[in-house]
Amino acid sequence: MGVFHWRWSKFCDVATTTSSDQSARVDKFVANAKIWPNEIAQLRTLLLRTGLEESMKWGKPCYSAEGNNIAIIQEMKSFLALMFFKGALLADPKGVLESQGPNSRSAMRVCITSPADVRRLSPTIKALVASAIQVEKSGAKVEAAPPLQLVEELAARLAKNAKLRKAFEGLTPGRQREYNLHFAAAKQSATRESRIDKCAPQILAGKGLRDRV
Repeated sequence: MGVFHWRWSKFCDVATTTSSDQSARVDKFVANAKIWPNEIAQLRTLLLRTGLEESMKWGKPCYSAEGNNIAIIQEMKSFLALMFFKGALLADPKGVLESQGPNSRSAMRVCITSPADVRRLSPTIKALVASAIQVEKSGAKVEAAPPLQLVEELAARLAKNAKLRKAFEGLTPGRQREYNLHFAAAKQSATRESRIDKCAPQILAGKGLRDRV
């Protein structure tokens, strides 16, 4: 605990335009962080020094410029992620941005596992923030995903079951793609049918493949 307070005081003396209420909410998030408290504190200060404003969105510290979301801090079990909302459009000469998975077309993240990572990556993160701000100013957008081509067994099932079709169509595009990829990954039709049977209750509940029912 002593190490945490020492590092927190060292990296917290920054000026910011963030409202005191939002700042207090982020303070609480950092204080309650169980896995990466020191890394979050250092990363937070680095982001504030770039001039970004902070707030709590989706239960996580989010950083914006002129009302546009730039990046968000995500605490994972094996790493701390700084996710850039339009990471796919950013200049990344150092190659530090990583994809979040096959269903993510826009967001990309920088993965951190130690305070030393934050210090080492500071110049690169600052450059990514500057690039993200320029992307927002330019109005650039990530190209829309092509229409989803449903695996044959899923398309047939949705055509027969109106309730399941309505539930599937009500899912976000990313969740639809993830289910479709999961079914398509099976080599045999019988296995694809079995996977659809298993996932049908989850789809009807409005949940994604990785969500808990």
